[in-house]
Amino acid sequence: VSVLGIGHGNKLLTDLYNCHLNKVYTVGGLFGKATDDFSDTGTLVEKTTFDHITREKLERILAIIQGTNHKALLMYSNIDMKTQEAYELAVRGLIRPMGKSPPIITAIRCLQFELPEFQLEIHCLHETQQYLRKIVHEIGLELKSSAVCTQVRRIRDGVFTLDDALLRNQWNLQSIQNAIWDCQLKVKTELEKTLGHQDKSHLHKMDAEMAHTTDS
Repeated sequence: VSVLGIGHGNKLLTDLYNCHLNKVYTVGGLFGKATDDFSDTGTLVEKTTFDHITREKLERILAIIQGTNHKALLMYSNIDMKTQEAYELAVRGLIRPMGKSPPIITAIRCLQFELPEFQLEIHCLHETQQYLRKIVHEIGLELKSSAVCTQVRRIRDGVFTLDDALLRNQWNLQSIQNAIWDCQLKVKTELEKTLGHQDKSHLHKMDAEMAHTTDS
């Protein structure tokens, strides 16, 4: 899922970026080798054994990663978890850094496991593709093996999901207009909830401003 802005929609994209919303990815991995760029197409650095790896061992490592990142999330969110404010933010799903921070994983789980391949679902903030590939590499090391990333696919970007996305054969004026209209409310709701806009006049200009696409 890639989010695009049209006209004044580019300003709305900046506003959405300032909401620091989660993105969700499915990430494929392959145990047994390491490369210079952590991807399966990179230059081979080494080969390792992987028969000792089990799903249970993998999930144990994922739990450790999630726990470590949860502590980082709280630290960069500057929130005292004992306060009423923290409780209210947690209920509203707004515990997130509202400024710059390193990449943070908010949730990670194993979707598929069939040696030597595995697939993860990763919810994260402020990530890069290189960071996601490196996570796969580090998981391999933690399991006393090695691993490369075989695929990174974004399935959610903030309020936008695959259900909102336009396939390549839908890249036409009518489909884009419909997509803009269909997403107006969810974008407006998120901006008002997270940023608390006082001047909401620009939110009413969304009838020709936003469209989103994904590769077919």
